[in-house]
Amino acid sequence: MQKFMLFIDKASTLAGHVFSWMILGLTFLISWEVFSRYALDHPHAWVLDAQIMLYGFMFMMAGAYTLSKSGHVRGDVLYGFFKPRTQAAIDLTLYIIFFLPGIFALTYAGWTYANDSFAIREQTFSPEPLPLYPFKFIIPVAGFFLLLQGLVEIARCVVCLRNGAWPSRIEDVEEVDVDKLKEMVQVKDEDIASLDKYVVKQEKKQ
Repeated sequence: MQKFMLFIDKASTLAGHVFSWMILGLTFLISWEVFSRYALDHPHAWVLDAQIMLYGFMFMMAGAYTLSKSGHVRGDVLYGFFKPRTQAAIDLTLYIIFFLPGIFALTYAGWTYANDSFAIREQTFSPEPLPLYPFKFIIPVAGFFLLLQGLVEIARCVVCLRNGAWPSRIEDVEEVDVDKLKEMVQVKDEDIASLDKYVVKQEKKQ
């Protein structure tokens, strides 16, 4: 079971990493369009649609990745104080009542929505239209990844209820822990305070 959960974690992480590279394409596209519009006086009507679709690709495919890292926003004012088994019971209830029906509906409706768009070869409403149906197929794909990762999270809840501890996850990039960073570079609070005083002193001299 643990190997299966970690395998799905890796799949969600890989999908997140692959689609995150679209930020480079998006940055390049916006920069090029700004240059083309203001320096060359040659704007392109299709670029705005392309920007929206690229951002949509990233946003949708980041869902399963974020879920695999337990990174979605949660109101944990009290949740963080509960024991793992209590947390698992709450999560399991919410996954079954809200998550599974919602994501299943998203995946099913998204597949129908995308096929309808493909049937009419739907395009964007602009002077230079782009095909819209490839973008709409990302809805069921993202829903499928979310559904798969959600099943893994449910399995984690069951394991935690049985063992009393949360099973491990695939580690990835984390936010900077300032205290841990201080330990790594061997910097003390007194050193930082002394540096601040020195900077203030130098500014007064100037």
